[in-house]
Amino acid sequence: MFQKILIANRGETALRVIRTCREMGIATVVAYSEADRDSLPVHVADEAVCIGPAPAGKSYLNVPNIISAAFITGAEAIHPGIGFLSEDTYFAEICEKYDLKFIGPSPDVIHAMGDKTNAKAQMRDAGLPVIPGRDTPVRNVADALNVADEIGFPVVLKAAGGGGGRGIRYVGDDEEMVFAFPVAQAEAQASFGNPRLYVEKFISPARHIEVQVLRDDQGNAIQLGERDCTIQRRYQKLIEESPSPVLDDGARKAISDAALQGVNAIDYTSAGTVEFLVDADLNFYFMEINCRLQVEHTVSECTTGLDIVQEQIRIAAGEPLAYGQEDVDVRGHAIECRITSEDPAHDFRPESGEVTNFLAPGGPGIRVDSHLYGGYTIPPHYDSLIAKVIAWAPSRAAAVERMLRALDECVIEGVKTNVDFHRNILGARGFREGNFDSNLLNIV
Repeated sequence: MFQKILIANRGETALRVIRTCREMGIATVVAYSEADRDSLPVHVADEAVCIGPAPAGKSYLNVPNIISAAFITGAEAIHPGIGFLSEDTYFAEICEKYDLKFIGPSPDVIHAMGDKTNAKAQMRDAGLPVIPGRDTPVRNVADALNVADEIGFPVVLKAAGGGGGRGIRYVGDDEEMVFAFPVAQAEAQASFGNPRLYVEKFISPARHIEVQVLRDDQGNAIQLGERDCTIQRRYQKLIEESPSPVLDDGARKAISDAALQGVNAIDYTSAGTVEFLVDADLNFYFMEINCRLQVEHTVSECTTGLDIVQEQIRIAAGEPLAYGQEDVDVRGHAIECRITSEDPAHDFRPESGEVTNFLAPGGPGIRVDSHLYGGYTIPPHYDSLIAKVIAWAPSRAAAVERMLRALDECVIEGVKTNVDFHRNILGARGFREGNFDSNLLNIV
């Protein structure tokens, strides 16, 4: 097992990894930017190394500085956390070259799954159903229109080199395609350094359902149940829950089996997530594989009792999974609300500044993952996620009520947040009944 791990991330993600490492007896090093000098992970980690100025390109994406920080502190492995370099093939290769263990899948797998058209083709070959569309990128507007004519409008333009909800545009007809194509292309270039796009059929109504998997170097693979991530704004997840309220036992087994079939086909190792779209008839279609820890991994931990980060580290150290599928017992229901420093009244404008007061909710069944504290200053340079509130209860109805109670207790002063927006969603009849799809936010 590793003696020391460097965490190349920030905020609640870095804190999450530090906590598991401490329980495992592993020393931690946090690589931080100048803007995060007073952050909670810097105070909690065993060591901390400044890797550059506030802009992510000069710090959290600065590969030479991160590798140097690992060398000078004697770290044996690097945990990339969520976002930043967590799915960067080049970074994983550099770690491998310098005998630093990258805690995640192999560079070859990250590269193969990072190109969404290639991932789609490989999963089709593995026997998974995929969303109708072409498996190769489209070259221009005319090419995109040809694909749309083949599969029928409406369609979705997606970035071939990325994910996370960026570089996606709904297209309803020929005229919209002419305007949407260059916009999606520019977003893809800006977000992923890759302007290529592909076209898929737009499935609506739909549910966004993903399966959490773990697979070790010995080929042992398990799934930890599914998460329903349908509640999104601009293709960014807001609320996640497990299990999905829409799947029956047959559909649940089929989608979980498909996820394992997919990761086995590509010799995937580490923690990962296989994402699907599910239509009104419970037909499901492969979307992508996320080769990293997900923000919403917490709900799977609450329903199974497993520490996904611990298993991720153990797998990276070459150890076999500590659990078989028969040991996975999904109990009760868990819901996560992503709390962001945004102003919903002004089109969710990001907020930065000093948090003058922070009171995390607590009580039975409540978990809060956050790096906030009173007096902490939220920098303007990074993602607006500031806390994750997770509620577990024996039933979905009880979990909803417990979450509402937790949101009422949550106090964050000094910056505007989306806490009230979450209350509105949880209070919507469609959400409470579990009878919603990707259009729910249109009626909240």
